Amino acid sequence: MASTLQSLSHLMGQWMDVQGIMIFLFVLLLVKHLCDICSKMPKMPPGPFPLPIIGNFINLGFRDLLGSFQRIAEKNGDVSTIYLGSKPCILLTGYKSFKEAFVEQADIFTDRPYFPVNDRICKGKGLFMSNGHIWHQQRRFALTTLKYFSLGKKTLENSILQECRFLCDSVQTEQGLPFNPHRLLTNAVANIICGLVFGHRFEYDDHQFHLMQKYLDDVLQLPVSIWGLLYDQFPTLMSLVPGKHQTAFASISKLHPFMQEEIDKHKEERDPSNPRDYIDCYLDEIEKCKDSSAEFTEENLIYCVVDLFGAGTETTSNTLRWALLYMAKYPEVQERVQSEIDQVIGQTRQPSLEDRMHMPYTYAVIHEIQRFANIVPFTPPRVANKDTTVAGCPIPKGVMVMPMLKPILQDKNEYSTPHEFNPAHFLDENGKFFKKDNFIPFSIGKRMCPGEQLARMELFLFFTSLMQRFTFLPPEGQTLSLKATLSVSFGPEPFQICAVPRL
Repeated sequence: MASTLQSLSHLMGQWMDVQGIMIFLFVLLLVKHLCDICSKMPKMPPGPFPLPIIGNFINLGFRDLLGSFQRIAEKNGDVSTIYLGSKPCILLTGYKSFKEAFVEQADIFTDRPYFPVNDRICKGKGLFMSNGHIWHQQRRFALTTLKYFSLGKKTLENSILQECRFLCDSVQTEQGLPFNPHRLLTNAVANIICGLVFGHRFEYDDHQFHLMQKYLDDVLQLPVSIWGLLYDQFPTLMSLVPGKHQTAFASISKLHPFMQEEIDKHKEERDPSNPRDYIDCYLDEIEKCKDSSAEFTEENLIYCVVDLFGAGTETTSNTLRWALLYMAKYPEVQERVQSEIDQVIGQTRQPSLEDRMHMPYTYAVIHEIQRFANIVPFTPPRVANKDTTVAGCPIPKGVMVMPMLKPILQDKNEYSTPHEFNPAHFLDENGKFFKKDNFIPFSIGKRMCPGEQLARMELFLFFTSLMQRFTFLPPEGQTLSLKATLSVSFGPEPFQICAVPRL
């Protein structure tokens, strides 16, 4: 019996030796495999070490994805690398790095990376996700047209002021009781885009107007949702699976007939010698370019109009929603804004853009709202069209670059209290307005927001009009939350607020 146990023990020892050797060989092969992969990969900026297949997903806290990215950037510098699965992604932050990449090397960083979900939504057309020759053409045309209808034209200011009256009158009907301002603010801002694109506004109770906004919301929320991320990873499989991505794809298809109907009306009524709006100008461009290789088509017009609505409505309306929240949250700031309005504008006339230079505190508050809310913490991704370097770090051709605005707008070297709402960030020692170079909520370079000038006009006129007529307060016994919801831009969670008439 003893000899039998001894034999079994000997055999077990031999097996353990074989098992140990097998494990050692497996680890050795795995290390060799990783070394082979690393030797074939281009040199990348610093970042956390990626694991096979899953990359750096264990380094990301999905409840605070933005915070995870920011912590990685803080640890590794303004140019760092993370791996989303097996694909590398370069995080770019810091004003100097932004300027070096998007201004000094603007021609290298104009392209967008390929995403299946964006390809399904816009098919490489439009203003914001197109690339190459199509993008250059459409952006140049949009900038020229928006400048023609907006910059320096009193008519656009008058249109915004007219919408301010409609908005304030609608708020007045709430009689100081709690209400959700989301829909009213979205209607008002969307009507400015409608005036520029369609040549007319919509009533706030217009059913088609609300449907258009709903379809647009569905589309805008998809790219940053879990459904959009899954579709980008598994497009063939997800095309067969029900979910919110299918709702968004259906919504974009429903938006197209709405836009086509407006285009058809313009084709019947337009006067080529007197264009009324963006669609008229675009139809004229289609006629001029019909015998060339230019990509001016009615299909591309539809995608451009959808892009203009997406960029021009959600970002500005979300900023105004944050503005109302902050004013109710910081009543001393609201009181000082209203005091300045009373001194400069009074109660008998509407604000005008000329008032901005005489209202340094109000203008500083608007800038601080944009900085603190930081509604676009990431600008849309880029790819370099050739190997280059930024801040001394290599940027390989074709690797996705994610530009992060939040750390720039919270730079402790530029803002004395970066994590607090403080309008003094934009005032000098004499109380005069002072804009910092690194204040770039619309980004910089060739891909910066083409509607920046329009957005600045809207924010000033809508904000001062609302502050002139109302004091915004939290509902009695309630504390307003400053939590955000995720879409293409960050807006506050739905909230109720009281607008008490000042007169």
